[in-house]
Amino acid sequence: MVSKRLSREAGHRRKFLAIIDETPECERAAAYAARRATATSGALVLLFVIEPGDFQHWLGVEQLMREEATDKAKATLEKYAATLRTELGIEPEMVVREGKATEEIHKLIEEDQDIAILVLAAGNAKEGPGPLVSSIAGKSAAFPIPVTVVPHNLTDEDIESLA
Repeated sequence: MVSKRLSREAGHRRKFLAIIDETPECERAAAYAARRATATSGALVLLFVIEPGDFQHWLGVEQLMREEATDKAKATLEKYAATLRTELGIEPEMVVREGKATEEIHKLIEEDQDIAILVLAAGNAKEGPGPLVSSIAGKSAAFPIPVTVVPHNLTDEDIESLA
């Protein structure tokens, strides 16, 4: 169970959470979430989760790999943030976490009681729409807030008219 959302309380704003994972479709989720946040006087949070399985090496190598992954995650978030600043004038919060994506999403939602909507994008790969979207369908993630799934093929004009 998730803690009470505070986004409608005085001094709070509803936040839209978009997951940045370097898939081609995540840009569509960020664009939609940013436009929804702008249209509703809300805020945007961009989350990049570094999977922990990549760091099973000697201590010195592990630390260096972790730092490189964190730097890459921050650079990726900054790239998306710069685009959103330029196009929409919105300043997103940027969060980098290490762990399993679904667990880190749950933790962030619990920690930030202003996050009210999770925005994901569905991919078009043969394997399916992507692991996060699939986890919703399979109910293994059961996110505690509403989830909006954005089709990968929406254009900027489509997103603008829907948001």
